[in-house]
Amino acid sequence: MDLSNRTVLVVGGTSGIGRELARRFAAAGSTVAVGGRNTEALSELAGEGFGTVGIDVTDSASVTSARDAVLDRYPELDTVVTMPGVMLMEDLRDPAHFEAAERTIDTNLVGTIRVIDAFTPHLVRRGTGTFITVTSGIAFLPFPPMPTYAASKAAVHAYSEALRAQLDGTGVGVVELVPPAVATAGQEKVNPHALPLDGFATEVMRLLSTDPTPREIVVKAALVHRWAERDGTYDDLVAQRSRALSMLPGREG
Repeated sequence: MDLSNRTVLVVGGTSGIGRELARRFAAAGSTVAVGGRNTEALSELAGEGFGTVGIDVTDSASVTSARDAVLDRYPELDTVVTMPGVMLMEDLRDPAHFEAAERTIDTNLVGTIRVIDAFTPHLVRRGTGTFITVTSGIAFLPFPPMPTYAASKAAVHAYSEALRAQLDGTGVGVVELVPPAVATAGQEKVNPHALPLDGFATEVMRLLSTDPTPREIVVKAALVHRWAERDGTYDDLVAQRSRALSMLPGREG
């Protein structure tokens, strides 16, 4: 993928990985717009020269309005990065967890679908373009304290595979980004081994720039998650990660 001279929308780009990727695309020479709910962050990004748009991926009307605003300003849009996401811990022994599960699915999975649906007709009409979906290493190797997060990201992986198959022949590609734990948005508190954001973003942009672009962008630190079942390490790794259940309130180590 040529990272220069693209017109990119990053939905969920007001913080963390999304914000850093927006900056990297801009540094490579692309025109970049960022969508999100955090008005303060959007204002800061506008001050950096980014196009910005308010969008709540859990609200279909908001997604439609944001799409119309983006395409009005950027009719040449050719790349849509969809990375809305919430990471919530849940104790499945407590039925009260359901509220967190519902919010997670509506944001991470249904929100991603809403964004893709909004922009698919535009990209198909252009006959060229790319969706970049964002899953997680947890999609392939669950982190037991965050069960619905894992389920939502596994679902986005499956949806990305199906989307790629259905868009075959249209000129629109689908690339899946599979991050490991990255030291942003508090993940470093959950996992002291989280990958530094700068190094992660550098590796991602290098992989994206290869020709042909991989269907999955999996940095070195995420390979252990992505291929755990194939490599026969899955059961042991899930058992190790289950020790983190002691983080849940009322649970003992």
